[in-house]
Amino acid sequence: MKSLKSSFSTPILLGALLAGGGILAATAHALPAGGAEGKPRCEAGIAQKAQSRQAFHEQRMAALKEKLKLAPGQEAAWSAFASSMQPMGHQGMNRQALRAELDGLSTPERIERMEALAADRRAQMSARAEAIKTFYSQLTPEQQKVFDAEAMPHRAHRGHHPGRDA
Repeated sequence: MKSLKSSFSTPILLGALLAGGGILAATAHALPAGGAEGKPRCEAGIAQKAQSRQAFHEQRMAALKEKLKLAPGQEAAWSAFASSMQPMGHQGMNRQALRAELDGLSTPERIERMEALAADRRAQMSARAEAIKTFYSQLTPEQQKVFDAEAMPHRAHRGHHPGRDA
């Protein structure tokens, strides 16, 4: 007589393998073949995500400005702050061109190029930090409280993280 374990596990295992194979086959069929025809979709997706991020950023900045209830004398400070807060992303960086450039370099040259890119990014972040501090100093104490609560994204609100959310 067969054991209870083997009589249940064989059909379940076969069913799981068949289902997994069907999913893989459907996925492979739905995806474009490699090569040039897959690239435009990828680049279009990147552009679409960038537009979506930009729209979200603009909505967020408009809501922040409304909540701050800026005085007319604070508008110039707001304009400087808002222009410094544009999403960094890959500003003007063509990813394929960068990959091609990096592929043509030796390892030490590639490391130096990546360090230069990181230094540029740090400089952008420092300039942004200064703009935030300058704008913040122009706010009233009440506005500073609103800014503290609303301006910077709260990562914990994007999803529940057991043990970290209190």
